[in-house]
Amino acid sequence: MTDPLHPVATHHLPPFITAPGETDVLFIVMAIFVLFAVIGIGIFYFKIHALPEQMAHRGQKVQFELVAVLALLALFTHNHLFWVAGLLLAFVPLPDFSTPLVSMARSLERLATSAEPAVSAPALAPTPETPRPVDDPPHDSPVVQQET
Repeated sequence: MTDPLHPVATHHLPPFITAPGETDVLFIVMAIFVLFAVIGIGIFYFKIHALPEQMAHRGQKVQFELVAVLALLALFTHNHLFWVAGLLLAFVPLPDFSTPLVSMARSLERLATSAEPAVSAPALAPTPETPRPVDDPPHDSPVVQQET
């Protein structure tokens, strides 16, 4: 089914020119290459775009959430300033304010729920109406109860 070349055509055609009715192999190879290139560039773009979130994941939860919000804003608005801010925030470690505050709150809660206060007010001398408790340790000077 090969047609003879037109008499005016040159007899030495390049190999990428196909004859009429034949499959264009170069077109198929280039179409597959372009398809894989577009998918590969998209994957690379999203990997680079998620880089600040991956870096902030090892940090604190608040820092990770801030970086994630900045990355989403950068993705939807195509504003690179949000992405750069998220990347810089992922690099800078935030000081930990919550751990000392949680520790203080836990200690205060433990003090508030304990049976005996840790610091007692100065004890008043017992009066005749209120006898001295038995569990009280003896003082250096004996307490004399007055009879009424």
